[in-house]
Amino acid sequence: MKRKPNPEMVDDENPEWTEEDFRRARPASEVLPPELYAILTKRRPGQRGPQSAPVKQQVTLRLDAKILAHFKAGGRGWQTRINAALKRIVAKPKGKAA
Repeated sequence: MKRKPNPEMVDDENPEWTEEDFRRARPASEVLPPELYAILTKRRPGQRGPQSAPVKQQVTLRLDAKILAHFKAGGRGWQTRINAALKRIVAKPKGKAA
């Protein structure tokens, strides 16, 4: 059963695309001037580039609230800091637990 569209969200000037609209669509590289396309596709400072091969895996992990608070207290990059802490533990020789 289809839901009724929200009347406040209906935009008569920009209707939803049809299958025909998608078939006729062309990549930006084909329709934009090369100078504009180069500006729009240029990486921004701090923006990650494409990975040649995935090096990390997404997981769901439950952590104690205190552990999570500790890493989040350092601000942005808390997931990277958790990853670095785990790397240090894995790199330790076996039998040398803290």
